[in-house]
Amino acid sequence: MEIWINPRCSKCRSAISLLDAEGADYTVRRYLEDPPTREELEKVLNRLGLEPWDIARTGEAVARELGLASWEREPAARGRWLDALAAHPILIQRPIITADDGTAVIGRTPESVRSVLE
Repeated sequence: MEIWINPRCSKCRSAISLLDAEGADYTVRRYLEDPPTREELEKVLNRLGLEPWDIARTGEAVARELGLASWEREPAARGRWLDALAAHPILIQRPIITADDGTAVIGRTPESVRSVLE
């Protein structure tokens, strides 16, 4: 299992605490220091069953600079979104947990974190 975190994020710290409390075996990826490639993002999105705009943090300053809120949210625009997330990893929602069984979740709640432990 791998968890993508920003150590300054309280939701990430909570997810790590829960994984530790449950004795989970996982690796940490500080995705701002080790950003995912576009291909990695595509794989994670497929596992999540989401589109890039679904995991974009539109409240970030860089999102406003890019005008992300006005970007089209349709299949034809997917590449543009993936490029933006790969170039600006701060835009990626966190924490993202990829489980060994092929599932993935955005672990913002204890319930979502626990769902990859079952």
